[in-house]
Amino acid sequence: MDLINRKNELVGEFYPQMIRFSSRTKIWIGVLILIILAGFYALYFQISRGHEATGMRNNVVWGVYIVNFIFFVTISYSGAFISGVLHFYETPWKNSLSRILEIITVLSLIIGPVFILLCIGRLDRLHYLFLYPRIQSPITWDIIAIMTDLIGCFVYLYITFIPDLAILRDYSQANDTMPEWRKKLYKLLSIGYKDTEEQRNLLEKTKRRMSTMIIALAIVAYTVLAWIFSLTLQPGWNSTIFAPYFIIAGLYSGVGLIIICMYIVRKYYKLESYINKNHFIGAGVLLIILGVLFGYFTFSQYFPMWFSSKINDIDLLNKLFSLYFWQFIGANYIGVLVPILIILFKKLRTINFITFGGVVAVLALWLNRYFIVVPTLETPYIPIQDTRQAYLFYYATWVEWALTLAGFATFCLLFTLILKLVPVVHISDIINFERKKKKSLDLATD
Repeated sequence: MDLINRKNELVGEFYPQMIRFSSRTKIWIGVLILIILAGFYALYFQISRGHEATGMRNNVVWGVYIVNFIFFVTISYSGAFISGVLHFYETPWKNSLSRILEIITVLSLIIGPVFILLCIGRLDRLHYLFLYPRIQSPITWDIIAIMTDLIGCFVYLYITFIPDLAILRDYSQANDTMPEWRKKLYKLLSIGYKDTEEQRNLLEKTKRRMSTMIIALAIVAYTVLAWIFSLTLQPGWNSTIFAPYFIIAGLYSGVGLIIICMYIVRKYYKLESYINKNHFIGAGVLLIILGVLFGYFTFSQYFPMWFSSKINDIDLLNKLFSLYFWQFIGANYIGVLVPILIILFKKLRTINFITFGGVVAVLALWLNRYFIVVPTLETPYIPIQDTRQAYLFYYATWVEWALTLAGFATFCLLFTLILKLVPVVHISDIINFERKKKKSLDLATD
């Protein structure tokens, strides 16, 4: 009976936040919808005009779209990896952070591949990738890896939702104020879960096995994405360290985004008792470790290019340190040093400063992906005959920026709406933690 009261108490704490649509929330959702609508107009403009509406040309065939694809897929893999580790080791932090990680993982995996579709000139031939796949092509591996990871992460997310959906279903039966559509939705999605000991044990075993699988999928899938670049002869791409470099960079930007989401969710939902300063400091320490590794891999990526004296590699480095000097320094030096300095100095080790460090890390990694993609394509092996400025260098157009903002707005909108359907923290995990704690105390007393 105490557990039932405790469940109702927790639902009563989070349910008002789920159904509340304040003026600020409505404005936020309205702005996101306007950005998405602008993106749809940009998509129509691009389809009607062709890729001429973008900054992509024969030499720079990849631009901001591919950068966004890599960025979102990176975020999803880092979220999946960290979430899997938290569940596998049964750390207390998973009660507060797991749901945020799981939602980030699935949404990023949904939105990221859409940018690939925006980059393809002939969408009418898209089905050929599935009808006539070439196993020799890393792109085929990437499609298989992303689809497998998406299915696995979605199933994993749903499994973690089931206990909380059942709690909300039971709460709705005793709450006449809950809308009828919510009652039906929770009843349908909870699939008859009764929170018996047998069901709990089965669900825990399933989550542990799934978390192990998700960790492996995260590593394999992002390794395959890195191979799409490193298995070519392009200057700056033909590198044996690209797979671990991409994984570390993905984890680094992922932790930065997690810190940002923690800050926003904590502020909006007033979850100071669930997401406290220790969570931010712990995430900041992880950001330091990953930042050092990212800096090391970045140095290992560019130093051999300079030392090898290959003409094309030297041309690429000259371009990075002339045309993109300040952006390159910001992405690979400031983006690493700022988060490290914030965590190292105790006076700066506050929630606001750590969040600022997370923002710097995310922006730095987006720029880092940009410098991996665009300058390399601007430095081809065969000299470009057409010397027009638009063909020599890549400049993203308003269409690409509009669709980029629409992608980020879609992520934010879906994140906001999901948290209007389920609690922001795992209520069932909190109950299980308290149940185990009580059991241990009872055994100690006996």
